[in-house]
Amino acid sequence: MTGDPVLYLLGTGAQPVLNITVAVERAQADGWQVCLGLTPTAARWLHPYLPGLEALTGSPVRSHYKLPGQDDVWPTADVVLLAPATFNTVNRWALGLTDSFVVGYAAEALGRGIPTVALPCVNAALAAHPQYARSVETLRGAGAHIVLPETATAPGQDDTPEFDWALALSSAYAAYNATSRPV
Repeated sequence: MTGDPVLYLLGTGAQPVLNITVAVERAQADGWQVCLGLTPTAARWLHPYLPGLEALTGSPVRSHYKLPGQDDVWPTADVVLLAPATFNTVNRWALGLTDSFVVGYAAEALGRGIPTVALPCVNAALAAHPQYARSVETLRGAGAHIVLPETATAPGQDDTPEFDWALALSSAYAAYNATSRPV
């Protein structure tokens, strides 16, 4: 244990997850202890890099729930950052469909009052789906900080906004600072 505040960085199967090392290193440089959780898809994409990510964070990368009776291998979270958050993840989270560790932990974090931030990575066509707006509204009503990036192009296959790790991290830090308790 380093005494640093703990950031749970939860990534999903969207292309920016391939650069998640940037977010881990930036968060560590800012004084955060980072624990990395991935959806099964993201873990499969990053499989060759998981040992390096575990060495970088000093904690196991989690992509599945622990077994009953197993000790938790991570320290308690001070803030949760779900980034990148796919269309599927946002909707599953809002609907309480917690069949993956990442979505399940994000749902529990809201119930526990842990500051929880998400930066979706969703193209304009999917963002136009009526369930997406309902899901964002539901999550915000539950206390999640959903940061929606601007989409600069008309709906199409390749119009996902450029992912901004700095925005994701600064939003998580702001949520933590807004709710942190004096030591």
